[in-house]
This record gives sequence, C-alpha cells and structure tokens, in this order.
Amino acid sequence: MPLDADLIVDRRRLRQQVTLWRVVAAVAIAGVMLVAGLFGARQAGLVQTGGEHVARVRVAGMILPDRQLLEAIERVGREPNARALVVTIDSPGGSAAASEALHAALRRVAERKPVVATIGSLGASGAYITAIGADFIVAQQTSLVGSIGVIVQWADVSDMLSRLGIRFDEVKSTPLKATPNPFAPTSEEARAALRLSIMDTYAWFSTLVRTRRSFDQAEVDVVSDGRVWTGRQAVANRLVDALGDETTARDWLARERGVARSLGVVE
Repeated sequence: MPLDADLIVDRRRLRQQVTLWRVVAAVAIAGVMLVAGLFGARQAGLVQTGGEHVARVRVAGMILPDRQLLEAIERVGREPNARALVVTIDSPGGSAAASEALHAALRRVAERKPVVATIGSLGASGAYITAIGADFIVAQQTSLVGSIGVIVQWADVSDMLSRLGIRFDEVKSTPLKATPNPFAPTSEEARAALRLSIMDTYAWFSTLVRTRRSFDQAEVDVVSDGRVWTGRQAVANRLVDALGDETTARDWLARERGVARSLGVVE
C-alpha cells in the first residue's frame, strides 16, 4: 500500500530526531568517561594538575640506556611546579654507563630541588649508583642494597663447537681486539687487559660511594666487597639513610626541605 506524503515526512523527521539524540548521547557518554578518566588519573598521580606537586619517576628492571627516562628527569628539573623528585628503585643494576647517566641526571635536578630515593626489593650495583644521586635514601628492612663492584661475564663454548666439528676462525688487527670471545678460549693477556678496565670502573664506583656517602677509605673497603646488604644492614653501614617507604621519604621532605606533605604526586 503506498504511503502518503505526510506520513513520509513524519518518518523522516522521526529518523532525524533519533539520529540527533544518538549523537547527543554519544557525546555525553564520551564526556563523562573523559572526566572520570581524568579524575582517576589525578587520584593516581598520573596527570599534571597544574599546581605544585611532587614528581615521581621509576627505575625498574635492568638498567640500560633510556633516553625517555633521562628526558623525564630533566623535565622535572625544569618544571617550576615540581617541588621535589621521588625516585622509586627496584633494580639489580645493569650498564655502568647508563647508571652513571641516571646518577648525573639526578644530581642536576638536585641542584634546583630536593631528590629522594626509595628502594623496594632490590637496589644493587648500577641501581645503587642511581640511588646515591639522591639527597636522601630510604630502604625497606628486607630490601637488598649494595653490590658495590663491577663484573663482566661471558660463556666459553669453544669445547662444544670443537666436539661438533666447528672451528671458529678470525682475522683481526691486534690480539686484544674483540676479546673476550665466547667462541675461543680467553688468553691471559686478554684477561689482564679486561681486569684493568674492570678495576678502573670499580675505582670510580667506590670513589663515588665514598664522596656521596661521606665515608672514609676504611668504611668504603667494608661496604665495597661486592656483597648485597639488607636494608637493616645498609642503615647500620650508612649506605642508606632510613628504613621505610615513600611515606618516610615524604616526611623527610616536609621536615628538612619544607615540601608540604599535602602536595599530590605526579608520575
């Protein structure tokens, strides 16, 4: 049965109204989700609120060159509303050069505002290099801290290759080029050269600890034998300043540097 003109017009108007209300509803839902997301992020300390705050950066896992992390730390130093920086550390260490870069970045921030470090389960080797870039270090009682030393490890698979009938060969400019090599036994000359490099880095590391923690040489010798210490031992040996967590660090910031405890944290 054919539809009359008035009925067709009414249906078109109805479709337009339904479409309009759908658009309005979609925009409203999106707005509510955006507001809720921003509120939740602010509550979690993930969004810059525009006011004064305490910044937090995390150093976790193996420490490797990380340009984004370094840039984040540098931004904290330039941000006028960031009253302080909290560095949360849970890492076994990693690259000596990457750890040195983190330490240097933290010291640059410390020239402008206070920096505190909190150590979770582990703050060892390069992670401790990072930690002593802070003005105040907090660890938990059962944290593992220290491992002040340098190590280079490699596998020697030359016997296995020999049994498989595989012979490794090479041409190089000098005997010490590209050593140690897992495909060939390491010569004593190569071991001696590598040890010189390791001991030079170790001397830099231990001197950094002595300077940053105000140790004398005898104290450095005690704590720099490569072992890890529990948080309780680390306090006794002055490797860290206090036992606790981020609350302890915030209390120190409020007490010693006048950074209000009420300020929010921006991740």
